[in-house]
Amino acid sequence: MQLVYTSLVFIFVSFLSFGQGVTVLIDPGHGGSDPGHEATDKNLLSEKDLALKIALKFGNYLSEKLENVMVLYTRTDDTYPTLDERVEMANEKKVDYFISIHINGSPNANIKGTELHVHSFTSRASVKLARAFENEFKTRAGRKSRGVKDSDDREHTLQVLKFTQMTSVLVECGFITNKPEANYLNTSEGQDIIASALFRGMRAYLQEAHKGISFTKKESTASKDSRSDKDGGKEYSVQIMSSREWLDTEKGEFRNLKYAVSRTQVSQTGYRYKYFSGSFTSKSEAEKYCEEVRKKSFPDSIVVERKN
Repeated sequence: MQLVYTSLVFIFVSFLSFGQGVTVLIDPGHGGSDPGHEATDKNLLSEKDLALKIALKFGNYLSEKLENVMVLYTRTDDTYPTLDERVEMANEKKVDYFISIHINGSPNANIKGTELHVHSFTSRASVKLARAFENEFKTRAGRKSRGVKDSDDREHTLQVLKFTQMTSVLVECGFITNKPEANYLNTSEGQDIIASALFRGMRAYLQEAHKGISFTKKESTASKDSRSDKDGGKEYSVQIMSSREWLDTEKGEFRNLKYAVSRTQVSQTGYRYKYFSGSFTSKSEAEKYCEEVRKKSFPDSIVVERKN
């Protein structure tokens, strides 16, 4: 049987420049006539749309920031490759990694948080990659993690994990049925934070698993010149506060800010957590936003430089 994959884009990203590299197949869940989970607020995007936005952002981060990585997608628009097609594409193309992006749902509107799924905990590479994603969600992204789960935890198997023949992880980026989390996932800032957490987790895993491959992308002169126009390529954020106890970034005064708030654990004692809002390539833009934040219940906010 000949399979036809509609709207599947193969993006070659400086691949095999040293005669070796890895291939990552990103699978935005659902699509087409299958919306996946839907929010109670009809003005918010459904799972299929959010999964696609986050998947494309994740792929773009890999493409722009890493060398020797080939990025493929099972879909790049509102189409529906069947589960069989997704699995067969991964296996026929002999990709190294299969990452399926989803948004969760539950009858209980209070449940929230990210989840990472593998077929079995005996799949050590898949578990290790899932843990790398989980670590980024809990720390830099400041999301509540519901852990890594396998088919025994779920009490059922997932076709795209069971039958793919490579390191495979299914990512649940949050619960669309939880109103604050649905609102967060519907913001560009929230999608960026989730996608960048996936990128950092993937990068950390690749650098550890493939020590013989250089993933550091060489910067062109033009790129360096462009970045020098924006404070030398530095990134800035607004640190709004610190706390001894874990605080929900989707409640209280946090919700009044223009950009989503991320939480980072910085120590095991004392003021354990720091909270940040916004990401800027220009310090002047960050300072302007900082002034806004100071007027919204966070008078001690400061601009800080953050490493990517």
